[in-house]
Amino acid sequence: MSVFSKFFHAFNTAQPGWQFMWIILIFGAVMLAITLERAIFIYVRSNVSASRFMAKIRELVLKDNYDKAIELCRSAGQKALPLVVLAAVKEAKGRDFVDFRAVQNAVDEATLELIPKLGKRTGYLAVIGNIATLTGLLGTIFGLIVSFEAAGAAGAGQEALTQGIAVAMLTTMWGLLVAIPALIAYTIINTKANDIIDDIDEHSVKLIHLMTRCK
Repeated sequence: MSVFSKFFHAFNTAQPGWQFMWIILIFGAVMLAITLERAIFIYVRSNVSASRFMAKIRELVLKDNYDKAIELCRSAGQKALPLVVLAAVKEAKGRDFVDFRAVQNAVDEATLELIPKLGKRTGYLAVIGNIATLTGLLGTIFGLIVSFEAAGAAGAGQEALTQGIAVAMLTTMWGLLVAIPALIAYTIINTKANDIIDDIDEHSVKLIHLMTRCK
């Protein structure tokens, strides 16, 4: 029997250690769902070319065309940076003198609303990675116990000993196959979310200074 056949056969409820295989499978399915949802939210719904977008906003602010700037922000939908810029522009619109503190408060409020959304559920990926590894380790210990019992039993055959070792190895491998992608996905998505937050911090400060000088 090939390795792949043994792997899929390990999910059979007649096989020892099948519980660990199914538990890890469930964690793997949850990991894939969270990764897909978070990747779409971070890379598609929230991400924007910060330099290109802010170049247009700066141009409009310099022309004192705040209505057009608001329209541009709203056209971006629910993307993170435009939402924060929208809060700043709306606060500054129509003022003869831009109140730095008032605009900063508007930016802070919008940012504080966004940060939890950007980090939502991402931490579960790291948790799943750790739990999948530990579940695989439990399966390993279970498989070794089966092997030792087979080795110590009178008249135990080679098949029982081999079966226990197979359980130990397959659950370890399966746990790592789920844990490694989970931790990689966590790192990539969390890094991108932090990059978006850094762009918000950098460009919002620059925008506030620009609006303060222009009015």
